[in-house]
Amino acid sequence: MRITMIGTGYVGLVSGACLSDVGHDVICVDKDQRKIDALRNGVMPIYEPGLDALVARNVAAGRLSFTTDLKPAVAGADAVFIAVGTPSRKADGHADLTYVYAAAREIAESLTGPVVIVTKSTVPVGTGDEVERIVRMANPGADFSIVSNPEFLREGAAIEDFMKPDRVVLGTDDDRARAVMQKIYAPLEGPNSPLVFTARRTSELIKYAANAFLSIKITFINEVADLCEAVGADVRDVSRGIGLDNRIGAKFLNAGPGYGGSCFPKDTLALLKTAEDYASPIRVVDVVVQVNESRKRAMGRKVLKAMGGDPRGKTVAILGLTFKPNTDDMREAPSLSIIRALQDAGCKIRAHDPEGVEQARELLGDVSFCKDAYDAASGADAIALVTEWDDYRHLDLKKLADAMATPVFLDLRNVYSRGEAEEAGFTYEAVGRGAREPGAA
Repeated sequence: MRITMIGTGYVGLVSGACLSDVGHDVICVDKDQRKIDALRNGVMPIYEPGLDALVARNVAAGRLSFTTDLKPAVAGADAVFIAVGTPSRKADGHADLTYVYAAAREIAESLTGPVVIVTKSTVPVGTGDEVERIVRMANPGADFSIVSNPEFLREGAAIEDFMKPDRVVLGTDDDRARAVMQKIYAPLEGPNSPLVFTARRTSELIKYAANAFLSIKITFINEVADLCEAVGADVRDVSRGIGLDNRIGAKFLNAGPGYGGSCFPKDTLALLKTAEDYASPIRVVDVVVQVNESRKRAMGRKVLKAMGGDPRGKTVAILGLTFKPNTDDMREAPSLSIIRALQDAGCKIRAHDPEGVEQARELLGDVSFCKDAYDAASGADAIALVTEWDDYRHLDLKKLADAMATPVFLDLRNVYSRGEAEEAGFTYEAVGRGAREPGAA
């Protein structure tokens, strides 16, 4: 199949590269000439494990190419995917659909034959209807169908998620569009990877409902973690105890400093705005959004409390800046709120992240960025592990403690045990672990 992918951001680039890898001819289009030039030279605009090799392999095979010229790319396509950004509007939290609608108009002006237009971007309910109206008005004689095909990619594991999906959701009631989408995704379909065909509006809502539910799980276990600290229980055992129930499942039950990233924050807000527009409020999601935002700064206060006394002038080492491991994405990262809370209290910040430093520089001021964890810990009065990169899972804790002015360790991802941290000389605090662990001194 001949596929055009409009947008070379996270979703567009990963989706385009993966579709080419299963045998389709894919052209990725972007207005940013520098980004296209970089991609042609094998330079990725994002960090995603394995993406550079995947792109290089398919470019070399002639199945993947990049251009800024939308018109010829669209003219010969069987399917055109819209994979542009839909950030939250600052005014009301609704998804900003400016780029989606602009892409729809440009596609309409470039159509020369039958085509399926696919909204891959995360869009509110009813967006497909508006895209159809825009294309119809711009090109009344066009032969096209609109399909909703939301993405469910985890940053850091996006290629595996695309190639081995839990499901592929496809919203259309058009038989020809259904046949085209079946052909596109046939290489990925299997007993554990079904193609789920549904109505277009239902498909659009599935994406938001999925992310909202996962946000609820994260926020729930974080609230339980606070209760564990109060009553002397261990949230790790609580998570395991409930996660083994197959009605609940173990994923997204790791207590921590709150969720962030490109999806959960904006998608929960967009769902709330849609619910408000249709006078059908989803109160549990509203509370989740509020609790998650307050939790991030609460983690900053947790660090301050662990240091004791007046924090002004003290130095805190931050390990991990991105919102999760294996990505360079700093959007809505808990580290941002934690660092600002510490700076507001007068603390100095030394920080390290394996991939996110360049992005962090644009968002954080008065932060000393360090070459590794030990450099960050040098002279610090406390250290906070914020993002659970593999680099931080096997640290020499004794070396880390010896580098510090005061060995206080805030393990906000529960990576280490209290016993090993205290043996290394640390005063140790974790999340949701009120009971002293077996074997602890």
